[in-house]
Amino acid sequence: MKDYKFSSTALRMKSSIIRELLKEAMNPGMISFGGGVPDPETFPREELAKVADKVIREEYSHSLQYCPTEGDSVLREAYLKYLERAEGITGLNLDNIIVTVGSQSALHLISEILLDEDSIYFVSKPIYLGAASAFALRSLNHEDLELQDDGIDLDRLEKRLAEIEKAGEMDKVKFIYVIPNFHNPAGVSLSLEKRKRLIEIAEKYDLLIIEDDPYGELRYEGEHIPSLFKLAGKERVLMFRTFSKVLSPGMRIGLVVGHENLVRKVTQAKQAADLCSPSLTQRIAGRYLEQYDLRESLKPTIALYKKKMKLMLDELEKDFSDIPGVKWTKPSGGLFIWLCLPEGFNTLEMMEYGKKNGVLFIPGVAFTIDNSCENCMRLSFCLPPEKEIIEGVARLKKTVLEYGKMKGLL
Repeated sequence: MKDYKFSSTALRMKSSIIRELLKEAMNPGMISFGGGVPDPETFPREELAKVADKVIREEYSHSLQYCPTEGDSVLREAYLKYLERAEGITGLNLDNIIVTVGSQSALHLISEILLDEDSIYFVSKPIYLGAASAFALRSLNHEDLELQDDGIDLDRLEKRLAEIEKAGEMDKVKFIYVIPNFHNPAGVSLSLEKRKRLIEIAEKYDLLIIEDDPYGELRYEGEHIPSLFKLAGKERVLMFRTFSKVLSPGMRIGLVVGHENLVRKVTQAKQAADLCSPSLTQRIAGRYLEQYDLRESLKPTIALYKKKMKLMLDELEKDFSDIPGVKWTKPSGGLFIWLCLPEGFNTLEMMEYGKKNGVLFIPGVAFTIDNSCENCMRLSFCLPPEKEIIEGVARLKKTVLEYGKMKGLL
């Protein structure tokens, strides 16, 4: 049977450029600035091995068994204590948290429970690829908010909300989705002033803020900024966290923290989607949080990534500052730099030149729902060793010059 009767949702699905590029990254000699893949040397493997051994041998009746859809109570309790200790977030209980299979699962589940085909939602432009994929399967009625140096354009947000309200369609607006810290793909952060103003706007129009924060622990410069959840609370903000960037992506652990009514509905959707997240990795993560100081254990990781980020920024300055119209973000943390070339460049098309020259990047079009940002690209500095960052930026410049001259842009 060749002509399977796919649903309209299935017909809108696309392969992930990042997943495809990960295959290319395995080719000998290839330097990849593609996926946001953590450096494996940052994984606390010895500590996790000790915890895992005890969890399997002594807690097998829990760790090797099914667990509740909401997640392992040991992990959830440990994480709530961590939020209180590290960020001063209090007043939560187990009804306010659910464990998902990474943040991508959380994005899918929240799309399932909030979005209809005619729903309206606000996102940044560019937007995290995983969020774009999850949201677009449910609704294409996205409202784009251009990213500025201090986060999303709130003037545009207020203007569009006023217009939507005037048109009598506010009931269709479901949420505002933001990555406040070290944005993926752009690297910028939402300032404290903008966080407060965003909350004021959300309260004015009674809207939910979805705060996706995978990178907040990875700050290399500047002062910590309180989360939107800390500033506004569970009534206004649904917060996503993950262990993928700070512990291990192989554990596939995401956490959704919010109002009990929302968490309950996410739980119902998860029951239909995958029943429960893996018991083993949850119990290991829970015991790890009990026995080790996560922020203390991240200090070597932060030092390593800070050094790599500075090196890539220095190399971009050295190699690209002589090309008119090229600009890039200068993050204070996270894993990514957003580089934009002059108008007329198409980084998706240019990717083939990059492959030929032995360097990979993610084209900007992958981070939009409307296939824009053609002249931009995301560069990840976390995985390549320092020697490859230097060589990779040189190969990237060669790629840009070859493509630009061929197209008559340089």
